[in-house]
Amino acid sequence: MPPRLRILLVLVMFLAAVVSWRLVQEEKPPSQGITKSGPREIDYYVTGLDVTRMTTAGRPAHRLRAVNLQHYTDDDTTELQQPRLTVYQAEAPPWEVDAERAWMSADGSLVLLSGEVLIEREGDVSNRPMRIVTRDLRVQPSEDYAETDEKVRVESESDWLDAVGMQAWLRPPSRLKFLSQVNGYYVPR
Repeated sequence: MPPRLRILLVLVMFLAAVVSWRLVQEEKPPSQGITKSGPREIDYYVTGLDVTRMTTAGRPAHRLRAVNLQHYTDDDTTELQQPRLTVYQAEAPPWEVDAERAWMSADGSLVLLSGEVLIEREGDVSNRPMRIVTRDLRVQPSEDYAETDEKVRVESESDWLDAVGMQAWLRPPSRLKFLSQVNGYYVPR
């Protein structure tokens, strides 16, 4: 993940604190978080989160939407339900990343996308459309690195690739490494 995503998540947490301060006083927050042994206390939450971070040129850089965001006091972690991240590109269509749930460590060094994770990009003149489906993706935002031990399916037009396990380095030069049981189908152009 780009370093900008980490800044975005910190901005989201700050915005969530300000916006939800009043909501927390008025009603009890829903309990949809991942359960741990012992009580967990939510100090703020946001319902219907929709935040866009802009570039210095005034263009959208990232947009984060989620059904629900909850911040926990016991371990200072944050959880999101049905997060959807749009990563805008200067010269290409944006990437859309959807997950069932997300968990972020207190220091922001680790983000766990839980359940099914879908990563898509529409095609244009220079880029073919791409769709990646996997589960349980671990992301280290400061390193722009992501990995999973689960099955991965990559599709682009008529081409596809199946594998078990993937490592992704997102900083240019970006690359993907598939760890085992790799099968694919490629149509020559």
